[in-house]
Amino acid sequence: MTTRHGLALLLAATPLLAQVKLPPYTHNVLPNGVVVDLMRKPGVPLVRFRILVKGGAEAEPPELAGLAGVTAQLLRKGTAKRTAAQFSDELDFLGGTFQTGGFAEQYSSATTINGEFLTKDFDQGLDLLTDAVLHPTFPQQEVDKLLAQRVDAVKSAKDNPQAAIPSYYGAFFFGPKHPFGHPPDELTLARVRRDDIAAFHKRLYCGRNLIVIVTGDFDTASAEAKIASAFGQGEAGTAFVWNSPASPAPKTRLLLVDKPDATQTYFYIGQPGIDRHNPDRIKLLILNTLFGGRFTSMLNDELRVNSGLTYGAFSAVQEYRVPGSIYISTYTKTETTGKAIDVALEILKKLSEKGITPEQLASAKAYIKGTFPPDRLETADQLSATLADLELYGLGRDEIDNLFARIDAVSLDDANQAARKYFRTDRLTFVALGNAAKIRDAVKKYSDEVTEISIKDPGFRGVR
Repeated sequence: MTTRHGLALLLAATPLLAQVKLPPYTHNVLPNGVVVDLMRKPGVPLVRFRILVKGGAEAEPPELAGLAGVTAQLLRKGTAKRTAAQFSDELDFLGGTFQTGGFAEQYSSATTINGEFLTKDFDQGLDLLTDAVLHPTFPQQEVDKLLAQRVDAVKSAKDNPQAAIPSYYGAFFFGPKHPFGHPPDELTLARVRRDDIAAFHKRLYCGRNLIVIVTGDFDTASAEAKIASAFGQGEAGTAFVWNSPASPAPKTRLLLVDKPDATQTYFYIGQPGIDRHNPDRIKLLILNTLFGGRFTSMLNDELRVNSGLTYGAFSAVQEYRVPGSIYISTYTKTETTGKAIDVALEILKKLSEKGITPEQLASAKAYIKGTFPPDRLETADQLSATLADLELYGLGRDEIDNLFARIDAVSLDDANQAARKYFRTDRLTFVALGNAAKIRDAVKKYSDEVTEISIKDPGFRGVR
């Protein structure tokens, strides 16, 4: 068996390796607007359903953040044909799965519902899914129970800085007027009512907003007819209209979240990023792989391996329907907060000013080529996620079929120009979560604009 590391080495030594290709699939649009993609993958007698409902967090009123996720979680808690208990019993009897989510809820442009069943149970699995997606009843008791659980989960997350800081970062970086700037919290969830949930479902769970993706071992013609019959009965409705929110103004600022009992500081350093269609996305994929996107990265080598300041450091390039951010994320002991941030900034400055070497470029290209197929194209679940990405963001199969060619086409000069353009040091957003009394002096030097809030304050922007 070829290991992932071995595959990467093989790719590095074989520059003319054939390109990856997305397996064939059918694409149809039902009369009521439902998009149906079917990709047969025989061998394992399983069928994977992935249903996308366009809108997601972008469709929520800011004051009701979390509404999309709550609506999705309640789909199986009572339908036109089944109580919550009956739904669970039938699902368990089939040995199937039913899950909602899949994308980071705060940043989602769609709600995701996943189901997996044995091939022989295709009909029963499809019936369960369509009943839940198209005909939920949202019993008041289940609504009250779930909302209470979600509020408790938000509050308990604040006891776990690693779980809480992404929400603080998103709220601070994007701001309250941006759809990604209002993560679900105890305030927004407390405002949600059953009528809000029912209205949200009626508005968005309609034909023109649904994408149904099926991968696995099934007969394509038969599956196509059954899905058309099941989902073709739903109302066409009105397609969700995407908006174009203004990107946050790039400027240096800092949010300090005080957690007095913290013994470590968790921090993010972010700057403006790109959207899913940006022509520089392959260049940034290569650069981020080297900077902080893999274990043997610049950030992890300096902050973990060489200095021992942390157990792990990484970076990410957010690519959504609208521009996200490029950020560094790590943590360190309270007393080494300033040193760790300084080291992270030094590495960022080095990438921006000096760029990467030919050897690094070759290494990143080989790594991406070696890990992409097993990460994105092997299992039915991976294939359905890949199709979902293409459908949701309006990308063609060329996104996959010509990926390696686009990677090969990136020159050293291309990569280093992108490093100077995107990995900058003059417009950074800092979020630090820790013991403010002990780290305040260490972090205030990074920005003249400092906001300090307590982790005990409701929400993720402090008292509102």
